[in-house]
Amino acid sequence: MKQYIGRFAPTPSGPLHFGSLIAALGSYLAARSASGQWLLRIDDLDASRIVPVAESTIYTQLEQHGLHWDERPYKQSEHLDEYAHAIDLLKKTDAVFYCRCTKAQLKRQRDLPTEEPVYIGTCRNLALDSQESALRMRVPDQLLTFNDQVLGSLRAQLATDIGDFVIQRKDGIIGYQLACAIDENAMGITDVVRGADLISSTFRQIKLMDALGLSVPAYAHLPLKLDENGRKLSKQNHAEPLKANHASRNISEALKFLHQRLPEDPRAPVEELLDQAISRWSLDSVRKASHPFSDR
Repeated sequence: MKQYIGRFAPTPSGPLHFGSLIAALGSYLAARSASGQWLLRIDDLDASRIVPVAESTIYTQLEQHGLHWDERPYKQSEHLDEYAHAIDLLKKTDAVFYCRCTKAQLKRQRDLPTEEPVYIGTCRNLALDSQESALRMRVPDQLLTFNDQVLGSLRAQLATDIGDFVIQRKDGIIGYQLACAIDENAMGITDVVRGADLISSTFRQIKLMDALGLSVPAYAHLPLKLDENGRKLSKQNHAEPLKANHASRNISEALKFLHQRLPEDPRAPVEELLDQAISRWSLDSVRKASHPFSDR
């Protein structure tokens, strides 16, 4: 039986907030309760989003909350050759195509009155070259299903629910979907525990892994913490950064949000809170919410 290897993969675009803590804590507890490894990946491919002090701030915040990772952090910016090799393989099988749709064209598509607009295929059959072009994965008309450890069976008709998606931007930056698919395998990840806002990305990444002959990890998608306006907590929405002097309270509140058994003393040191939480961790207790991709 394979050793459990989980991960947390923040973008260094700002400090961690409570929503980040939920994802970090859920993945940490799942790994430690299985006597597994918990790795840290820094998703730093898009230099325009990176805040210079954010990476060191994230390390400090995790340590202040007792979330200590194994091994040296894996940084995407150090693995560009692996992504380029994967793109070459996909090109050889005609699994990708170049796209020159402008931001204005894509914005008009996003304004269509559908729940989650997909790329309408404007450039799909034009055989464009790489000049001023993004590279998209060619998605077949295929039903893809996977079993989520929190939400149960999820399914998507790739052509209509997901659509052709970008794996390399016009500016040459590797797309999140490709990098993540490659990274999970390079790091030996067996289980991915992350927020439910990434379910559609999971379908994309599974498709990429299948196309590249890579192993697919198990997935568990956690519920999202929303603000008073019904938006998920995020750096873009100016969510309040985690504070060191509230670390025990933050851990206790995150456990409560994840419907885990609460500690006897929520003000105890974080190490004590985490020891209790590891012994009591249950994915089955995590709140299950309906989702557009639920099996139907």
